[in-house]
Amino acid sequence: MKKLTAIICVVLIWSCKEEPKEPSIAETLKTYTIAQMMDNESVFGGSFSPDNSKLMVSSNRTGIYNIYEVTTGTGDFTPITQSDSSTVYAISYFPNDERMLFDMDDNGNEIYQIFLRDTTGVITNLTPDAGARANFYGWSKDEKSFYFGSNKRDPQYEDIYKMDIASFTATMLYQNNEGLDVSEISDDETYLALSKPINTNDIDLFLYSVADQSMKKINENQSGNSAEDFSKDGKYLYYTTNDGGEFMYLKRYNIAEGTSENVLEKEWDIVGSYFTRSGKYRVTYINDDAKNVIEVFDTTTDQNIELPQFDGGDITSVGFSRDEKMMRFYVGGSNSPANLYAYNLESGEQARLTDVLNEEIEAEHLVKAEVVRFNSFDGVEIPAIYYQPHQASEENPVPALVWVHGGPGGQSRQNYSALIQYIVNHGYAILAVNNRGSSGYGKTFFQMDDLNHGDKDLKDCIEGKNWLAQQGVIDGEKIGIIGGSYGGYMTMAALTFAPEEFDVGVNIFGVTNWIRTLKSIPPWWESFKDALYKELGDPFSADSVRLKEISPLFHADNVTKPLIVLQGAQDPRVLQVESDEIVASVRKNGVPVEYVLFDDEGHGFQKKENQIEAYGKILEFLEQHLKGSVEAPIDEGDL
Repeated sequence: MKKLTAIICVVLIWSCKEEPKEPSIAETLKTYTIAQMMDNESVFGGSFSPDNSKLMVSSNRTGIYNIYEVTTGTGDFTPITQSDSSTVYAISYFPNDERMLFDMDDNGNEIYQIFLRDTTGVITNLTPDAGARANFYGWSKDEKSFYFGSNKRDPQYEDIYKMDIASFTATMLYQNNEGLDVSEISDDETYLALSKPINTNDIDLFLYSVADQSMKKINENQSGNSAEDFSKDGKYLYYTTNDGGEFMYLKRYNIAEGTSENVLEKEWDIVGSYFTRSGKYRVTYINDDAKNVIEVFDTTTDQNIELPQFDGGDITSVGFSRDEKMMRFYVGGSNSPANLYAYNLESGEQARLTDVLNEEIEAEHLVKAEVVRFNSFDGVEIPAIYYQPHQASEENPVPALVWVHGGPGGQSRQNYSALIQYIVNHGYAILAVNNRGSSGYGKTFFQMDDLNHGDKDLKDCIEGKNWLAQQGVIDGEKIGIIGGSYGGYMTMAALTFAPEEFDVGVNIFGVTNWIRTLKSIPPWWESFKDALYKELGDPFSADSVRLKEISPLFHADNVTKPLIVLQGAQDPRVLQVESDEIVASVRKNGVPVEYVLFDDEGHGFQKKENQIEAYGKILEFLEQHLKGSVEAPIDEGDL
């Protein structure tokens, strides 16, 4: 009996031994070069061919965006354009043949023109007016023409034209003398929906009669309004508004009766809604806490259709074939670049057409974002998107960055960013702060920074830094700030107006002189120039005193922390001189300043080779000046 007991004890002891632990991600984590991280493919768009056998998309697989045809059954890619300089963006197949429309600017100057590629491969510029922008507005109901906007008559005003696709001659449908934005055109061309931004939360919406050129204002109260679509029978204009509430909801306006009624309301902003070609489906986009949620409403059953579900990703956008039998959609997330799918609405069959993540990258090594909130200095709750690197722990606290979005009035979203993932992969936490004035959190929050930029919005970013410093896995002595455009301005505002708060700054084409920037905005921004001036200040008025006070260029002698500045020479929004001057001014302080300038980029870097150089330089700068490495990492792309 004693022997049996001893045997049982031995068995129990053996069975209680711990199983070998699976290594954690932190233990197996690979750090990737910028060349590897940027070798992911970016694909977007997707116009169905007339027989639904192919999709026309844009892809940067060659290092710059070009057009490709993708078979909806197998996902085979066929290159259509081979630009090696200017980016090319797909618009649409022709409705009844495989001719194509696409647009292209010149190295980021944002002067887009519309091109035709015929079935033999011959390319023709359909809007060749020098210096004029052209924007595609959709196909006519009979599919014999398409609509486009152009500012060729007057650089400040976009008129609407109709181009016949048999003769490729254009006739003016609406001459825009009032500086309005054209949003929608009814199928019978009887009405246009026009809008006029007044200020941050006041956009007037008008119904314009083509027949008698009369105009009727639809909204009665001060509110944000956006035309979404006309009903297929021409009886209603659907529009979103925040009249009487904080968030945008969907209404429809009865044209004959002049009355409006609510259609759909959510807890967050409805940011878009449209009907498919016959009106069978109404597609609605909701900005749900910085993430897209999509509903496809079947108008024949009055029910939302059930969309496919995916682990680790969400459907971020959808598009339909002309016969409404096929749908293409993208699936992605904060830790996953978006892949393209084709979906048969009748059979329920779906086909994944892309695998855009570089095969050298292990998906589990990427970091999923987390939505967090913190109270700012005055008690206002500030939402943010937090990326914590796998390396971070209380035993191994990591440096961090406060990330500020563009705008003003933009929003950091739960979308994939190769730059963010690259920086986080190398051991930096990132907190993308949606400071007051950001969109997506109600109209009260949206207007909180009006005529107050560089003050309370900056204090929100500082409180974001303080939130980071309170996390046990963050090294509170090593926190920097990074941003592009308005976020670049916030970077410079932080270094000039709160010079001891952040340890480094990364300024990506940021505004440094508001007076000059507001005076030099592109002429095609005329429709919302007055609204922009009401939000930021009129540089031609007494507001110029305050604008100078909040412009970092005039306070550059306050900068004491290392700075890197990145800029595109073709940028029409934030001119190169903005970066040239701040770099020269800060260098006078004896502060380490790096400057990365691209001759062939505009407001946002589109070419992969430039992205690799730019983002690689950012990490080298952070490694040296924030993390404090003896040497910056060697990127295999530099060998």
